Order: sequence, then structure tokens, then C-alpha cells
Amino acid sequence: MWLFCYNTRMRLDKLLANSGYGTRSEVKELLRQGRVCLRGETVRDPGLSVTEEMGSEITLDGQPIIASEFLYFCLNKPDGYLTAMSDDRLPCVGDLLPPNLKTKKISPVGRLDYHTTGVLLLTNDGDLSHRLTSPKWHREKAYLVTYSGDELTDKERVLFESGMTLMEKGHAPEKLKPARLEILPDHQCRLILTEGKTHQVKRMIAATGRSVEALHRERIGTLALKEGQMPGEMYALSEEDIRLLKEEN
Repeated sequence: MWLFCYNTRMRLDKLLANSGYGTRSEVKELLRQGRVCLRGETVRDPGLSVTEEMGSEITLDGQPIIASEFLYFCLNKPDGYLTAMSDDRLPCVGDLLPPNLKTKKISPVGRLDYHTTGVLLLTNDGDLSHRLTSPKWHREKAYLVTYSGDELTDKERVLFESGMTLMEKGHAPEKLKPARLEILPDHQCRLILTEGKTHQVKRMIAATGRSVEALHRERIGTLALKEGQMPGEMYALSEEDIRLLKEEN
């Protein structure tokens, strides 16, 4: 995590606001209500001089804060939401952010289709977002696929693992990188890709004469949903989560 420089002093309300806990005025209200503590002692002075290093000793409603200029969240994207921060017609993932984060320039990394669910990374770290969406980034992305048609067989597994070529009407042949296919019961499979072409999973399944009925992204590299994480819920990435994402890249 890229944190503020150690020993750089700033006002407490600024540190909390920069870390995504509200606007300066909202943070001042949290302090006025006695919800912020430093080393177990209630703090009400928004102008208290603190350093980022002291962030581990600051709590909000009894929970340690995450003092960081950049914010990282893993959202379980629900069905029926656009991967966008705002839209005049349809629900979008930006609607799921709490009010205190809406001013932090957070945006989704990559895109999931309107009906696709699962892991979606949200961050205001522009450099990392750019790197993770670059064609040079080849981290695994695992999808749980529910499909209609005949049950998949080893024939399709070998086809995907060899790096199939999509032959679509009106388009030039498109060679894909090798992908892993795990065939599961009840017309489900797990497809693990290392690239992210437009509608790639649906196009690969369609090329075998079948149709995708439901699509759920289970992980991006090591980034996965927490146990019991419901659609629309998100969690803040730990320093270890972020380190792994950056190292994978």
C-alpha cells in the first residue's frame, strides 16, 4: 500500500478524510460525536497533529482505521449492475459505494458485463489500475460458468488448453491464449483465463455450440471474495492483498 510518508504531520481530520472516512465536515462530526479514539482515548479535536505512523493507533467506532492515500476494495458485483460509477438509466456499481467514498475518485478496474457477478476491484490508485488493465498483465482470472447445451467433455478441455482460435462470422480469426477448463456437474464449469478479451468466456463457450446462462468471476490472481460476502458487499483490501496484487503484476 502506498501510504503517506512516515513522520509527515497533518491534521487528524485531514488524515481521516484522505483515508476515505468522509469529507472534512463529515469527519469533524464523527469527532464531535466521540466516535474516534487515539490510543484508547476519545479525540474530539479535528486539528490534532498526527502522523500516518499513528494511524494504527486510531480507531473509529472501535475499529482500527486504514490510513492511506489510496483506497482498494473488492466488491461482489451483483447481477443487473453496470460496471460504471454513474448512469442515468441503469443501476451501476458506483451506486453501491457508501457516501463517504463517492468523492474519492474510486473506479472499477476492468469490466464485468451487466449480468456477470463476482470479484470486481475498485480503487483510486490510477497507476495500479492502468497496469492491471494492460494487455501485458497476464494474471489468472477464474470464472464459474453455468451453461446450456450438451455437457462439456475432454474434447473441449483439450481445445481450450491448446489455445483455440475463434472463427466468428464477419470477424478475422482470433487466436486465444491457452485456458484451463474444469468440468463440473450440473452444466457448470470453471474456466481460468490469462487474458481478457471482450465477452471472451461467452464467445469461447458459444464456439463449442453451447450458451452461457450465468457467469460469476471467482478471483483475479489471488484476489477473491470473502467467505459469506453477499452481492453488493465489499471489503477493504489488506496490505498483504495489495502487495500480492502488485507483485503479481
